[in-house]
Amino acid sequence: MKIDARSIGRTLADAGSWRAIVLHGDDTGLIRERAVQAVKLVAGTLDDPFQVAQLDRETQDRLEEEATALSLIGGRRVVWVRDGQDSLAPLFKRVLETATDALIVIEAPGITARSKLRALAEAHKQVASIACYPEEGRALSQTVTDALGQAGVTIDRDALVWLLGALGADRSGVRGEIEKLVLYAGEGGRLDLQAVQDCVGDAGGNSLEDAAFSALCGNRLMADQALERALADGANPVAVARTVLGVLVRLQKVAQSVQEGHGRAEAMKALKPPVFFKRTAAFGQALDRWSLPALAIAAQETQAFELACKQSASPDMALCRRHIASLCTVRKV
Repeated sequence: MKIDARSIGRTLADAGSWRAIVLHGDDTGLIRERAVQAVKLVAGTLDDPFQVAQLDRETQDRLEEEATALSLIGGRRVVWVRDGQDSLAPLFKRVLETATDALIVIEAPGITARSKLRALAEAHKQVASIACYPEEGRALSQTVTDALGQAGVTIDRDALVWLLGALGADRSGVRGEIEKLVLYAGEGGRLDLQAVQDCVGDAGGNSLEDAAFSALCGNRLMADQALERALADGANPVAVARTVLGVLVRLQKVAQSVQEGHGRAEAMKALKPPVFFKRTAAFGQALDRWSLPALAIAAQETQAFELACKQSASPDMALCRRHIASLCTVRKV
């Protein structure tokens, strides 16, 4: 059954009422966070092998065996499947046709709307199919303020605006930055713009933006190194595409403003949020290298790259590395 966005919270809070939960989408951090929530709610633990069977891609053929096994210590077992793909669909269908008390939680990042696994989940009344996409705008703002509010931390409006622009697309990265801010402010503390920039700014050096700016400035070595660090930290190719596109859109806005007769510094300050001071030099260097038409072409290619990453069985990591490498060379227009 397809779960709409407004019902996701209630569905996860009542995870035990389902035979299975399939989590899919682009935000791997959010997929993992929701999987952990469901597993812990039903099994009461994440790492007890008597209560939770964790299956990766190499061990997914044990799904039926684990789903029909009885708990040796009582209580309901959970079968937690990582990296679920369409190859799992036939086995998953057979398990659903078998009487079993275990809850099956499947993490399936990147599967498309035409995926067999996703179609099976959405068609079965006892399976919750939950989409996990990066939060934006009001939803992201609410997540940040709620998380800070739980620790009694308040944040100034301009600091929140800047933070929302600096945060990456992946939920795990967002949570990590929020935890850092809470530790920085202390319980009941307050965060102003300078405090947020001091705290989050250091993390920006290892962000996907670093790979994007290095590539757009023509520094292939730094771009490759930053990309590999980001991927090692759990970033996915779709998040890379969205970060690059976000940088390109901001560059286009400034380039357009300069073309209309405004000063570059004025145009950069007019961005919402404004360019982070540690990015100013790289932002200006990228503007020097890329014309407005060339930026438009790069944005179109980045959108095509994101779409390609979402196709079933696409070599998304290879596409990701190739796209970052291609951005190191300015397009001819």
